[in-house]
Amino acid sequence: MSEIGNLNPQTQESRPSMAAPVDQQPTTLRNAFGNVFSFFILLLIGVIAFSIRLFSVIKYESVIHEFDPYFNYRVTQFLTKSGVYDFWNWFDDRTWYPLGRVIGGTVYPGLTLTAGTIWRVLHALNIPLSVETVCVFTAPIFSAFASWATYLLTKEIKGAGAGLTAAALLAMVPSYISRSVAGSYDNEAVAIFALIFTFYLYVKTVNTGSLFYATLNAIAYFYMVCSWGGYTFIINLIPMHVLLCIVTGRYSPRLYIAYAPFVILGTLLAALVPVVGFNALMTSEHFASFLVFIILHVVALVYYIKGILSPQMFKVAVTLVVSVGLIICFAVLAVLVALVASSPTKGWSGRSLSLLDPTYASKYIPIIASVSEHQPPTWPSYFMDINVLAFLVPAGIIACFLPLSDASAFAVLYIVTSVYFSGVMVRLMLVLAPAACIMSGIALSQAFDVFTRSVKFQLFGKTEKPQINAGDTSSVTQNEVVKPEKSEETVKERPSRKSRKKEKEKENIEKVPLVSQVEKKLLVLPLEASVISLFLLVLLGAFYVVHCVWAAAEAYSAPSIVLTSRSHDGLHVFDDFREAYGWLRHNTEVDDKVASWWDYGYQTTAMANRTVIVDNNTWNNTHIATVGTAMSSPEKAAWEIFNSLDVKYVLVVFGGLVGYPSDDINKFLWMVRIGGGVFPHIKEPDYLRDGQYRIDAQATPTMLNCLMYKLSYYRFVETDGKGFDRVRHTEIGKKYFKLTHFEEVFTTHHWMVRIYKLKPPRNRTRGKNKKLKSKTSSTTSKRGRATKRNPWS
Repeated sequence: MSEIGNLNPQTQESRPSMAAPVDQQPTTLRNAFGNVFSFFILLLIGVIAFSIRLFSVIKYESVIHEFDPYFNYRVTQFLTKSGVYDFWNWFDDRTWYPLGRVIGGTVYPGLTLTAGTIWRVLHALNIPLSVETVCVFTAPIFSAFASWATYLLTKEIKGAGAGLTAAALLAMVPSYISRSVAGSYDNEAVAIFALIFTFYLYVKTVNTGSLFYATLNAIAYFYMVCSWGGYTFIINLIPMHVLLCIVTGRYSPRLYIAYAPFVILGTLLAALVPVVGFNALMTSEHFASFLVFIILHVVALVYYIKGILSPQMFKVAVTLVVSVGLIICFAVLAVLVALVASSPTKGWSGRSLSLLDPTYASKYIPIIASVSEHQPPTWPSYFMDINVLAFLVPAGIIACFLPLSDASAFAVLYIVTSVYFSGVMVRLMLVLAPAACIMSGIALSQAFDVFTRSVKFQLFGKTEKPQINAGDTSSVTQNEVVKPEKSEETVKERPSRKSRKKEKEKENIEKVPLVSQVEKKLLVLPLEASVISLFLLVLLGAFYVVHCVWAAAEAYSAPSIVLTSRSHDGLHVFDDFREAYGWLRHNTEVDDKVASWWDYGYQTTAMANRTVIVDNNTWNNTHIATVGTAMSSPEKAAWEIFNSLDVKYVLVVFGGLVGYPSDDINKFLWMVRIGGGVFPHIKEPDYLRDGQYRIDAQATPTMLNCLMYKLSYYRFVETDGKGFDRVRHTEIGKKYFKLTHFEEVFTTHHWMVRIYKLKPPRNRTRGKNKKLKSKTSSTTSKRGRATKRNPWS
C-alpha cells in the first residue's frame, strides 16, 4: 500500500496545496534518470546483438553463407544495378532451364528492397560500400532492431524491467544467432524484427485503443508479408487472441480498434505483394481472420445495443442480432468451403499442412520432408538453441497470470503456439526464440524484484512503493482500486470535456489492483534465501552468456561454403565449393547448362554464373523429380535424360574421402523418393537390401549401377587402395568400373565436388561405327573377288 492510501481525509486536507508538486519532484527526477539509464542499456544491448554476430567475419571472411542467401544476394545485385521496375519484370533464364522463372512475382521482396535501400542511402552519403558488404551485415543490424522491438513488446506486457531483460536475452539467444550471423542473408534476417514489431504495435493498440498505432500495425504487417512467408503465423495468432478475449469476456472498444483496421488494411496491403496477391483472400491460412472479424462485429453490435436498450428489449434484440450473425457466419463459411472444395489440399499450402499434420509431408510431399530444417527437432536441440530459457518459460507463464491482462494473455498464447510449431519443424525454433526470451525476461524481472525487495526490507525495514506495469490494466471494480484524493485546486477548476476524457483514459490505464499490492507487500523472503537466490540467478545468467558466446563463435559462425575441421596436426580448411564454382566459371561456356541436386542451384547460378536445371526454390516438383530420376537411373538412361535437357555438365558433392556427411550419397534416397513420386518405375525397395541403405558389397545391383553411385565413387579406390568411405564407415561394394557416357573433367582438392561432362553421341558410337565400317569393307572386298572370278556374270 502506498503512504497516500494510508492517510485519512483530515490529514490530507490539512496539507498545503503546493505539497503535491514537491512530493512528485523526486519521483520525476528518478523517472527521468531511469529513462536515460534504460536508453543507454538498450544502446549497449544493440551493440552486443551486433557484435556477437561478427565471429564469422573475424574468424573467416566477409562472405555469404548457406544456399538461399546466394540467390538473395544475386537478386540484390540486379536490383541495385537495374532498378525496381526491372526487378519486378525480371525473367531469369539462368534458372530452371528450360522453363525459367519470373523473379518479381515469385520472391518475397522485403529483404532485397531493404538491403538495396541501405546501399543507396550509404552511397548518397558518399560511403561506397559494396553490395556484398551490405548484404553480409544486414542481419546483424536487424538483430539489434529486433532486440529493441522485444523491449517495447515486453514493456507493454509487464513493464520496463522485464523489457530490458528480454531484450538482453534475445540479443544473445543461439536460435536467433543461427539465422542472423554476419553473412546469413536470408529472409529471416529482417522477418523476425518485423514479426516482433508487428506484435508490439498490436499489443500497444490493445492497451491504448489508438487508431494511430492500429494503422502502424497494418503497415508493419505489410512489411512482414513482404519479407517472409511466415506472415501467416501473425494473421492466425492475432485472430486467436481476439477470439480468446471475446470468449473470456474481455471485449472492449480497444480490442475492436486493434483488430478491425488491422484486418482490412493489412489484407489490402498484403494483396499488393506479387508473390501473395489474391492468396491473401483465397487461401485457408487467412480464413480464420475473416471469421473472427465477423464475430467481433456481432459482439460489438450486441454491446452497443445493450447500452441503449432496456433489459427486456435487449433480450429480444440480442436474439435477433445473434441469429443474423450466425446466418452470416454460416453463409460466409459455406462460400469459403465452396471456394476451397475443388482444391485437393482444401486451400492449404503444403508447408501449412505439414505444420497441422506432421506426417503429411513424408506421406505426400517428399520434397518438403527432404529439407533438413523441416525435420522435427530433438530434445538436445532445445537446450542448444534456447539453453536455460527452456526452464524459465514456465515461470514466465505463471507470472503472466498474476494478474492476467489482455497483453499478458497474448504473450501466453504466443508461447504456447510457438512451442507447438517448433516441435513440428526445427526451422520454427526461430519463432519460439522471441517468445521464450519474453517469458524468461518476465520471470527473471519478477524474481529480481521479489529478491531485491526482500533484501531491502530485511536491511532497512521498509518496502518499496509497488511498480505499475504497463500490461497490468485488467478490468477491476471501483472498490479494488486505490484512488488518489483530489486537491482543492482540482475541485475549483472545472476541466474541459476533452481533458476529462484524457484523464479518464489515463486513470483507467494506471489503476492497480489492490490484491496485487497486498501480494507484493506480503511476499518478503528471509535475507539469506534472497541473497543466495540472487547469486544463483546471476550464475544462471553467466552460464547463459557463456553458452551463447560459444554458440556464436563455434557452432554457428562457420559458413557452409568454407568448411573447417581440427585434428592433431592443426586446423584444416576445405574450400572445395568455391574451387569447383571457380572452375565452372572459367572453363565452361557462358550458355552451358549444369545439372546437380537442387541444394546447389542457387550457389551455382550466383558463383559460377551458369544455367542450372533446378535450384532451391523447389516450385516445380516434376522438374526436380526428373533430375532425381536421372541420378537414380543407370548410366545410359541418365545420359538420355540429361541430354534431352541440354545438360553439358553434372555436378555431384561427395564427402567419403574427408568425412563430409552432407553429401549426395546421404541425400540419395530422397532423390529416389522424389523421382519415384512422379515416375513409378523408380522404386525405393530396389535400392535397399533387407530395408537397409548400403553402399558396400551387400548393396543391390540397382544401387551399384545407378549414376549417383558411379559419379561419386569413380576412381575412389585410387585414394587409399581399398575404397573406404569415411562417412558411411565401410568399403564400397563396386570399386573398379569405367564410365561410358560421362567423362570426369574436374575434381576438387579434397574430392568434395566432382564435375563430369556428358560425352557427345559421336564419341559414344565411334567404336560401333568402326566395327560396322570394317564389316562393310570386308563384304565389299569379297564381292570384288567374286566379280574377278566370274567376269562374265
